[in-house]
Amino acid sequence: MQARLLNIKGEEIGAVELKDEVFGRKPSREFLHEYATVYGANQRRGTAHTKTRSEVSGGGKKPWKQKHTGRARAGSNRSPLWRHGGINFGPRAGKVRLEMPRQKAREALAQALAARHAEGRIVFVESLSLEEPRTRVLAAALRALGCAGRTLAVLDGPDQKLALASRNLAGVQACLASDLNAYSVLACQKLVMTRPALEKLCARWN
Repeated sequence: MQARLLNIKGEEIGAVELKDEVFGRKPSREFLHEYATVYGANQRRGTAHTKTRSEVSGGGKKPWKQKHTGRARAGSNRSPLWRHGGINFGPRAGKVRLEMPRQKAREALAQALAARHAEGRIVFVESLSLEEPRTRVLAAALRALGCAGRTLAVLDGPDQKLALASRNLAGVQACLASDLNAYSVLACQKLVMTRPALEKLCARWN
C-alpha cells in the first residue's frame, strides 16, 4: 500500500509505503467506541465530591421526640430528605482509572489510522521544519496541504519552532509519533504526518 508524499508547499515529491498491519485494518465502530469511552473516562479529574449524612456538620440532636407530635419520625436534621442534609449517591472524590491492555490500545490506533486513511484525511509530508517560528508561515503551509479545521501534526521528535508557530492557530496541535493514540486520531479532521514520524510509528508494529 502506498500514499502520496508531499513537501511543505503541497507539491507531490514521491510516495511512502504504508504497512498493511496498520493502515490495512478493518475499523470496528464498537471497538473504537470502547477505546474512546475508556480514554475519556481516564481524562476526568475526579475532584467532584459530595458529603453524606455522616459528613455534614450538625444533626447530632433528635429534632423532636419520637411520638405524640403529629409529625413524621425524624432522627437527624441532616437526613438526605432535609434541606442542608447529606446527599444520596452523589459524586465522590477519588479517580478510578479504567485499564485497557496495550495490545487493544495499539489495535485501536491501527483501526483509527486505517479509517482516517480510507477517508483521505491523512497527509504525508517529507518534513514540517520551519526556518523561523512564524504563525503565518505555518498557516500558509497548512493551506497548501489542504488542512482546514482541527489539524494534528505528528512529528518524530520535539520541534520548538513548530510549537511556537502553532500555538496561535486555533485547532492546530502537534504531538510525537510515540504519543499518538486512537482518540487523538479520531478527534482531528486532518492528520499531517512526516515521513520520519511514519517510520517511527510503524516500528511499534515490528
